[in-house]
Amino acid sequence: MSARKLSPLDVYKLLPKTNCKSCGEPTCMAFAMKAIKREVTIDKCPPLLTKEYESPYKQLRRMLRPAVWEVVIGVGDKAVKVGGKLVMYRHELTYVNPTVIAIDVMDEMSEHELLSRVKTVERFSYSYIGQDLKLDMIAIRSTLNDPDKFKGAVKSVAEAAKMPLVLCSLSHEVLKAGLEAIPESRPLLYAATKDNWKEVGELALKYNCPLTIFAPNDVGLLRSLVKALLDYGVEDLLLDPGTFVDDGLADTLNNFTMIRRAACKKGDELLGYPLVGTPIVAWLDKGVAPDEELKWKEAYAAAMLITRFCDLLIMHSLDGWALLPNVILRQNIYTDPRKPTAVKPGLREIGSPDESSPVMFTTNFALTYFTVTSDIEAGRVDCYLIVVDTEGLAVRPAVAGRRLTADKVADALKASGVEGLVKHRTLIIPGAAARLSGEIEELSGWKVLVGPMDSSEIPRFLKEKWPQP
Repeated sequence: MSARKLSPLDVYKLLPKTNCKSCGEPTCMAFAMKAIKREVTIDKCPPLLTKEYESPYKQLRRMLRPAVWEVVIGVGDKAVKVGGKLVMYRHELTYVNPTVIAIDVMDEMSEHELLSRVKTVERFSYSYIGQDLKLDMIAIRSTLNDPDKFKGAVKSVAEAAKMPLVLCSLSHEVLKAGLEAIPESRPLLYAATKDNWKEVGELALKYNCPLTIFAPNDVGLLRSLVKALLDYGVEDLLLDPGTFVDDGLADTLNNFTMIRRAACKKGDELLGYPLVGTPIVAWLDKGVAPDEELKWKEAYAAAMLITRFCDLLIMHSLDGWALLPNVILRQNIYTDPRKPTAVKPGLREIGSPDESSPVMFTTNFALTYFTVTSDIEAGRVDCYLIVVDTEGLAVRPAVAGRRLTADKVADALKASGVEGLVKHRTLIIPGAAARLSGEIEELSGWKVLVGPMDSSEIPRFLKEKWPQP
């Protein structure tokens, strides 16, 4: 049934109808109305997740399916979601489920090498405008094509890793050995092809695992394999149309774009599944080209795939310069373009301020806030910083749009309680808010110093202007 033709009653009929409020809504009908508008997911209804409602849950999941089917990989805390997209372009509606990045390990590695690489993957973290950007999965590759070796590697990684796994082999016997090591972990199987789809599909059904279909540069074959596996009973599918670097990059991007367009614009349910990209193929030229060149190829292929609707990437390089731009790019794409990223307003203590320390303010736009605090900390300045609620706007647009006014600053100053923490009454304001200085003095009773236009100049400004005589 098309989501556009659904009414809240269609959803309500399949809900528990207990009005238990566990979902946060007052009634099941209210929950149904929000589900139709995509304001809540059916997973927010706890009774639906019990065995008693297993059949209605499956019906609702199909009924409310987005253009791109959402797939869960892993279980419990070791789980990630991929897909779930309702639209093709982020300006139409916020993207959900950011592109998952998996880093590979190989069964030819020693146990020490395996565990060391897993720890490196899990330690990767970068703080960006208040959020910790991390990697998401471990892809275990069978390079020896030996079921016993693969089983041992999977067991070792599963015991050490706190992430969901991808089991990578085109041999169903190898995949079966890996699954026997972690039968309840729901890893992603990679991959089913035209030659092995039935055997690998049986494994996906037996172990309740999501499955990747691999049909390089052949969208027609990909679609046929989807139909065959759906008929076979496998529902949680991912699609890999092939990743090619160098001369094949244009075909790669075209395939990804056309598949996503078919799902979102033409309603093709057979292509409405998460997309898998493998920039790791750049390393097929290892020994032919320098490693630095391969890392660069892998990094730019990953960046292009993130922008071309890829839901899961499998990569090899762990170099920060190759990964960092892509995790930041991913973060920027998977934010709501309609809502500026904001931090909580209020008083912050930076360093160890005392009664003589300067008092400043900034806006609650996350990028502004973290830039200002970073510059203050880098200058080893002890101060009080008041974060004014400007609805997530930076200083200049907030002043221009009347989101930052003298009234707001005076109210924030009073609400912060900083008056009881310092013995002076001097407030330093951003240079871009200079036009508010007179009004702020009038409304607050504080003396105003107009600070620099750029927060990087704050330490030098304070050295010259503070403490007050």
